[in-house]
Amino acid sequence: MNTIVLIAFCIGYALIALESKVKINKAAIALLTGGAVWTTYILFKSNSEEIVAQLVEHIGSISQIVFFLIGAMTIVELIDSYGGFDVITKQIKTSNKKILLLILGFITFFLSSVLDNLTTTIVMVTLTRKLLSDKNERLLFVGMIVIAANSGGAWTPIGDVTTTMLWIGGQITTVNIMQKLFFPSLVSMIVPLFLISLTIKGEFKKIDSSNQGTDILNFEKKIVFFIGIAALIFVPIFKSITHLPPFMGILIGLSVLWIVTELLNKDRAHEQKITVTNALRKIDIPSVLFFLGILLAVAALESTGLLADLSTALSESVGNLKTIAMSLGILSSIIDNVPLVAATMGMYDLQTFPTDHYFWELIAYCAGTGGSILIIGSAAGVAAMGIEKIDFFWYLKKISLVALIGYLAGAFLYVLLL
Repeated sequence: MNTIVLIAFCIGYALIALESKVKINKAAIALLTGGAVWTTYILFKSNSEEIVAQLVEHIGSISQIVFFLIGAMTIVELIDSYGGFDVITKQIKTSNKKILLLILGFITFFLSSVLDNLTTTIVMVTLTRKLLSDKNERLLFVGMIVIAANSGGAWTPIGDVTTTMLWIGGQITTVNIMQKLFFPSLVSMIVPLFLISLTIKGEFKKIDSSNQGTDILNFEKKIVFFIGIAALIFVPIFKSITHLPPFMGILIGLSVLWIVTELLNKDRAHEQKITVTNALRKIDIPSVLFFLGILLAVAALESTGLLADLSTALSESVGNLKTIAMSLGILSSIIDNVPLVAATMGMYDLQTFPTDHYFWELIAYCAGTGGSILIIGSAAGVAAMGIEKIDFFWYLKKISLVALIGYLAGAFLYVLLL
């Protein structure tokens, strides 16, 4: 049974990677893969009630990500519809592409540590689309944004879901993880930033977004922008205070922004109104469904025990903790890092490896930054893939190697600093 499940997953994964060749939307393939692996799993088992219970439990976790994604995408789309990103783009005075890459890279790195890598990627990719009109050159910037978002999310407890898992589980503490992982994470971003900058030359011409054919006033742009960004920043604060899932924070923030935009539109004619309803029609639903399908498929691998078996086999065959952590980081570029970290937390207890042990710190770094190696290896990558329609093999050819070099450079720095 496990063999069939694994084959079904691998076929689906391959078809997603070959989307540009097979001409079938990756969301459809992901949904079919998720459905196929769960169907195979339940048909080969007699205890169907237990499997249904597992699926329902996973759906609870997956829906949190889906709702969060819908909320964040709607807020960003609403800011964009109001021209709110002009508040930032007008502050970027340079027309040099290399300098722009540096600015976007560092903004993404630090913003991701405050928000999270998924939300930051959505914001920064949308911002990049407002600056660069040529898609071919813009994709290099987007690839760098994915790397920077994952690197920035790895060194704080709220920047990446796996780091948050380790923080909540008691494996790491806030101050220590920030002290130990800041420089390795920074290196994992700076090295690819330098390598990608070598391929970028010349000047760019800003897209003129001032004439949008609407009567949006500057103060309205600023109100929507700052409330929208505040709603995103509010999420990790809300979570740390209430301990409720992040999607609750994003929905509260969206509701506040929704009320504000309704008030801004109350005197406008119906056809000129820009509200959340309009934004919901524009968000990329296929990307959301792609997320759903992929996460369902990976959840099946977790429920069948395949991921736990993989982690156990890795532990028994390798033995060295540093090598295990780095291998799991590379593996997280293929398989979602959440179940991998969850399996690792179940395999290694706090009695053997106490809070703030270097193994947990290295796991946090590797799981957070390793997903940059492939476009579908992280939530940030999947979001960017959906927004910009990035081809799997384009990313593999142009970005994967520099992401791997950055990942290894940061890991080696961490080991040297032990």
